[in-house]
Amino acid sequence: MNKNITSILKGGVLATAAMTLLMLMAPIMGMPEMNIGEMLAGFMHLPVALGWVMHFMIGTILAASHLLFWKNRFPGSEIVKGLLFSLIPFFIAQVVVMPMMGAGIFSMNTPLPMMMVMGSLMGHLFYGAVLGAVLGAVTK
Repeated sequence: MNKNITSILKGGVLATAAMTLLMLMAPIMGMPEMNIGEMLAGFMHLPVALGWVMHFMIGTILAASHLLFWKNRFPGSEIVKGLLFSLIPFFIAQVVVMPMMGAGIFSMNTPLPMMMVMGSLMGHLFYGAVLGAVLGAVTK
């Protein structure tokens, strides 16, 4: 049990940090700004620091979901399993979270919806790849 908790924490924090770095670098790559901590904080009327804490908590909860419920349902290597899993939170973000924040389904209410969706997909896939690699390494 302790091994699973440690694995979840490592995987969740490292994968979320990797995704966050990619999303914060989005403007450098010509993508729209995707400051997840600020978005969550603004939506919930909280300080930005708490938005970031929530972002990392969500990433860790998703890591637990992957390890405990999904990992063994997907085929392929640990990274492929992580990539496949990452499509679940990507779709949830696009059809539930973004509309709740006023961006619309698949970010249709934003100035650059396709760029926002592609940035989100890239971030979630990066999260999944790192999550799969970390969980694969620590759960052997």
